[in-house]
Amino acid sequence: GADGPAFSAGGVRRSFEELQGRVAGALEVMDLPGVRARVRELEADAEAGGVWGDRRGAQALFQEISELKGRMQKGESLQAGLGDVGAALELLELADGGGAGASGEDPEGEGAVLLGEAAESLERVRSLLSGWETEALLGGPYDRCAATVNIQAGAGGMDAMDWALMLQRMYLRWAERRGLRARVLEESPGEDYGIKSCSLEVEGDFAYGLLSSEKGTHRLVRIPKYSTSNQRQTAFAAVEVMPILTDELDDFELPERDLEVSTMRSGGAGGQNVNKVETGVRIIHVPTGLAVKCTEERSQGANKKKAMAYLKAKLLVVAREQQAAEIQEIRGDIVKAEWGQQIRNYIFFPYKLVKDTRTGLERADFDRVLDGDLDAYMEAFLHWRAVEKPAS
Repeated sequence: GADGPAFSAGGVRRSFEELQGRVAGALEVMDLPGVRARVRELEADAEAGGVWGDRRGAQALFQEISELKGRMQKGESLQAGLGDVGAALELLELADGGGAGASGEDPEGEGAVLLGEAAESLERVRSLLSGWETEALLGGPYDRCAATVNIQAGAGGMDAMDWALMLQRMYLRWAERRGLRARVLEESPGEDYGIKSCSLEVEGDFAYGLLSSEKGTHRLVRIPKYSTSNQRQTAFAAVEVMPILTDELDDFELPERDLEVSTMRSGGAGGQNVNKVETGVRIIHVPTGLAVKCTEERSQGANKKKAMAYLKAKLLVVAREQQAAEIQEIRGDIVKAEWGQQIRNYIFFPYKLVKDTRTGLERADFDRVLDGDLDAYMEAFLHWRAVEKPAS
């Protein structure tokens, strides 16, 4: 920001020189001349009309054009932003020759105005570069997919159910902040407070890639709002994240002999259909032990169809990545929401702190995080994952 200790001509120049190197490296990776040539080639293919008989081929073609144009736009914005900073610094030198404006002794002078403009442009470039570097870490086969987020209250009784509802709101607010579309697919209310579980659907660019950082157990420490003892309690909730795969599922068949299908009563606040009819479906893929369940639809047939889609998505993720660790991470219904399993601690009392146990990132702004400000945690996770799990 403009009011930090680096807000001086020397500080801005040093930051500008450091960013020049990072932007040059990013532009080299982006390869804008190559991207422009590829876009021209693909647009010529589209205009030739040969793809129209192949729906999936046409879809893939236009998606690639869109992604490449997005990369071009980011690269051009980085170049323009860096140019703005350089121009402001040159004008600053001409304006005061390194005098009052540069030293900050004339806060109202022309030099100070130019310095402020340079610092603002620098911040924009830094933000653009940070966003691009994060996207560069999202190169997995499903990272651009939409995602399903399942939240399950764990150990902690009523407080855990309230915690599950707080997490639901956190992810909905996060999606809103990023301009993604999110909706609640299914929700099982708690007896008095919160929810026992819910499923969310989040659509938009890199929804799965970013939300994959949230998979695991989330631990809350606070004095519950309904508590009469005034003692702090610990509550847990488990979060599972899966990519939503569409076209690929059509070509993926599962032999019946590999499946173990059972039915259950769907959870909910009551009602004859919920209490008496087993509409929920659970499917286990016997060879791998992967299990899924679906209770969100009214009929058993619809739930079975959705459960099969979830199972295929899980198996495709495992098959595509072909890593033993991936099967370990994804198998079973959900991770255990209890002591020793947490990926992130949210401490509200006796002090405020949100700390990620994997990356070590911690912030004291508890309320801001719960209001959906998760980007720093997601970016830290992507950097941590790139180091922990190098591509094989």
